[in-house]
Amino acid sequence: MPVIEWASDWVYATRATLRHLGGRWPEAEYTRGSGRAVLLIPGVYETWQFMRPIADRLVELGHPVHALDALGYNRRSIRDSASLGQAYLRKRDLTDVVIVAHSKGGLIGKHMMAVNDRERRVAKMVTVNTPFSGSPLARIAVGRTLREFRPAGETVRLLSKELEVNSRITSISSKQDPFVPPDTSLTGGENLRVPIVGHFRPLGNPEVIREVVSRV
Repeated sequence: MPVIEWASDWVYATRATLRHLGGRWPEAEYTRGSGRAVLLIPGVYETWQFMRPIADRLVELGHPVHALDALGYNRRSIRDSASLGQAYLRKRDLTDVVIVAHSKGGLIGKHMMAVNDRERRVAKMVTVNTPFSGSPLARIAVGRTLREFRPAGETVRLLSKELEVNSRITSISSKQDPFVPPDTSLTGGENLRVPIVGHFRPLGNPEVIREVVSRV
């Protein structure tokens, strides 16, 4: 990954982190729309601010956008986070929901669809740069939060076997990502590779935003 693009990727991440320090999730501002409901699920160590460019465009188009404020910086296990997301949908009686996710958020969303969502509240998911087959880098990671992404990890292996929900998932991936292996394709799902470098920057890229919102 070129140095300039690598640096730009981290500049995006740093700005998103700093924006989060400005206040809590402005729920009333984002959930007022009358269109199809959207649930944002960001990646590990991320908040909804990483996905704000996508959220803002969805709100402009009339979609109520929900975020799991209780998720914090997304350090819980995938399983526990999926339970949290499903409880959110149930508490607010949301149906026909589209999950829009980034990275780890896509694994959480797939867990919801395949395991938790017995009431079929989730219609489909669009996710960006999700390591559906895990990431080899997780083998040398320190701490349980990142090691959960090991290709041989229990949750990654479980979700890899869950093929039925793949037809309701769109997986968008960068042409080059420092954290996610090149092959992130889902058997039976829609797999879209965009000519953008980086893990975080695609969330603010106009082309990626168009691809996401066109599938909601």
